[in-house]
Amino acid sequence: MQTYSGSEQAVKRSIENLALNPEFKDKIKDVILPTEDVYEIKDKKKKVTQKSLYPGYVFINVYLDVKMWHVIQSLPKVGRFIGESKKPTPLREEEINHILEKALNRPAPRPKIFFDVGENIRIIDGPFSNFTAVVETYDIRHKKLVVNVSIFGRNTPVELSYTQVEKII
Repeated sequence: MQTYSGSEQAVKRSIENLALNPEFKDKIKDVILPTEDVYEIKDKKKKVTQKSLYPGYVFINVYLDVKMWHVIQSLPKVGRFIGESKKPTPLREEEINHILEKALNRPAPRPKIFFDVGENIRIIDGPFSNFTAVVETYDIRHKKLVVNVSIFGRNTPVELSYTQVEKII
């Protein structure tokens, strides 16, 4: 089902709380919100947060009668069920298995911030700490950047990890 963007976690908690109600506990089987870990550097500290793999969506396994439909639709920040207005379209088993696989096989945290070639950055760690540099190339998969650092008026290419730099705002 669709939710207001950024409200996926709140909707998931609301549905899980509904499942605690004896009237609905046999109808709500599971609530799935696939996420991935992303990190960002703030004040030289690495902070890992979770980001939804499907922004604006929460997946629920529910026996959906008219009453249950109305109860879920009336929850705060719930958009709508996918499909016709009164008849949601269930996901096929292959689709839900793919979603579950993505949720369970989470890779290592990836950076929240991406860099562009030609962008100015500040080095925050290592021998060139506090230098500014210009991004030449980047490798998202390996979380590495090659930057040009101006040392004594000459540009020197330096390879750095994403955790060693920050964007200049």
